[in-house]
Amino acid sequence: MKENKSSMQKVNQFRDDRDWRQFHKEKDLAISISLEASELLELFQWKNSEEVVSNKLERIKEELADVLIYSYMLADNLDLDIDEIIAEKLVKNEAKYPVNKSKGKNEKYTEL
Repeated sequence: MKENKSSMQKVNQFRDDRDWRQFHKEKDLAISISLEASELLELFQWKNSEEVVSNKLERIKEELADVLIYSYMLADNLDLDIDEIIAEKLVKNEAKYPVNKSKGKNEKYTEL
């Protein structure tokens, strides 16, 4: 029976098969997240969202996957549970953006 691996396990397996863990220090992973996010952002530069989504969806998927892969590796390096840190952040966001003040608005919490 084939084992069903998590995304984290697949990322780590890919990295470990190539002996790349030695290059994946926290600083370097944070830099890589920013660089890949910039590549994602560049797809949208000077274009409207609809145009990019309809013409460059495959590239969007690739760049977003790169951001997520580096994010997963950084979380793994720091022994952080991704589901746990997202849940914690959502609790903080709920306090900053209560539904009764923020629903349908795009203001920052300091402006609500």
